[in-house]
Amino acid sequence: MDFRKTFDRIPDDFDKYRPRYCEELFQKLIACCGLDSEKKVLEIGPGTGQATEPVLKTGCDYTAIELGENFTDFMKNRFGSYPNFHIVNADFEEYIFDAEKYDLVYSAATIQWIPEQTAFTKIYQMLKPGGYLAMFMTRSDETSLNPHLRNEMNKVYEEFFHVKQKYSCKMEYQNVLHYGFTNLQYTEWKRERILNAEEYICYIGTHCEHITLEEPYRTKFYQGIRAAFGNAGNQIIIVDTIPLYLVQKPL
Repeated sequence: MDFRKTFDRIPDDFDKYRPRYCEELFQKLIACCGLDSEKKVLEIGPGTGQATEPVLKTGCDYTAIELGENFTDFMKNRFGSYPNFHIVNADFEEYIFDAEKYDLVYSAATIQWIPEQTAFTKIYQMLKPGGYLAMFMTRSDETSLNPHLRNEMNKVYEEFFHVKQKYSCKMEYQNVLHYGFTNLQYTEWKRERILNAEEYICYIGTHCEHITLEEPYRTKFYQGIRAAFGNAGNQIIIVDTIPLYLVQKPL
């Protein structure tokens, strides 16, 4: 099973229920990279565009490369009216890019799906001297403010969450410095989300393992999650950390 294509099954739900990034992140990214109409930008795996429009609005020459056919159509429908918008439906690992073409290559919770050596080596070659690579994502803490609920949900996972394939992607983002990049800047922002049971179920339903969960476990799993919420005031407080890793190709 190619987990990379799992999300492409649910573009509408993915767009509706995945958390967004904060404005401060885009302000920093745009300022540091000096994005304007003279710059060329590539976004890797935009999905439904949670991290696209603030960059598009700078007037930069924007291109996305997206593996999913449904995501690609979604992006075209959403952003096709922008004259500076371009998208390629292809696999980043296999696609041949021009050398030293881009001023910025960025990934919002996508680059970890690509082997480190492939990702960092290829992006280095694609960037102009002085160009930037930006990597950001959302890391969610569901335990600190909800220890009892998290404990009850863990019991539900142990009993009913039986999937054929586990998510195993992991990337050490600091390793980018081993591939010729310099000037690592790390910034993070925090915020809280409060979700009720149904909102939480919709949210976790956009995670790759949950998408593939099959019967007879699926129904019992979500029944168990609802019951756990019912015993915890029907809400969970999620603390999101949004980290930004920004590096530069030397001049």
